[in-house]
Amino acid sequence: MEGEAENPGLSPDEKQLFEDLMPEDLEEILDTGFNRRHFIKLMSIAGTGVLAAHLLGTETLLARPLAPSLSDAVVENGVNVAFSVNGAKHSLAVDPRMTLLDALRERMELTGTKKGCDHGQCGACTVIADGKRVLSCLTLAASCEGRSVTTIEGIAQGGQLHPIQAAFIKHDGFQCGYCTPGQICSAVALLSEARHGDASYVTEDVRKGPAPLLLSEQEIKERMSGNICRCGAYPNIVAAIMEVHSGKVVEQHWNFAG
Repeated sequence: MEGEAENPGLSPDEKQLFEDLMPEDLEEILDTGFNRRHFIKLMSIAGTGVLAAHLLGTETLLARPLAPSLSDAVVENGVNVAFSVNGAKHSLAVDPRMTLLDALRERMELTGTKKGCDHGQCGACTVIADGKRVLSCLTLAASCEGRSVTTIEGIAQGGQLHPIQAAFIKHDGFQCGYCTPGQICSAVALLSEARHGDASYVTEDVRKGPAPLLLSEQEIKERMSGNICRCGAYPNIVAAIMEVHSGKVVEQHWNFAG
């Protein structure tokens, strides 16, 4: 009975729906249940209008819960890891190979952190761990034992936007928005680096002791160079960070080609 509760059988109408529209997935659905991937595929088919002839089967099917998510799955050879995310303590049994990115998205349902290249090259997955920027796609979840992680969901406090978030809105520092969570997390950590006097590749005098740095536009560009924006909103992003860092209003100067 327990197996039936996790993977309820299809009604005749539902089974006919999959036989007609998604025959290649029928066997998997009968074995493991109707999951998110099947739902998305069915919705893409809906865009063609062919679901009208299967209305009854569709209505009953979409009322069903999806198959168990990865958070419900049994982890074989798992390791226990306990760490804080956005101020809340979490204790998980994870596959030793699971990245922090997948743990956040699949196990904690914190989907603000984006999976871009999944190779540590685009910066979309940037989060803050113990005050430092990390690429969550290259960080093993098991290595986060005892650490404090902040994701984009934890940047605003009590409904109050972080100054970086407000500046991104003011200066239109995003277009499609996919890279924005990583950009904002990176920018917030950048402000902390400047306060602590952390040097970058273009810092003129690295021999000075730790002291707050007044970052130039070149410094900000260098420190944000690991975060890629396919839409090309770089001038706006730099302006937003410069305004928060300097405390002075930065006017956006538009240059039109031709």
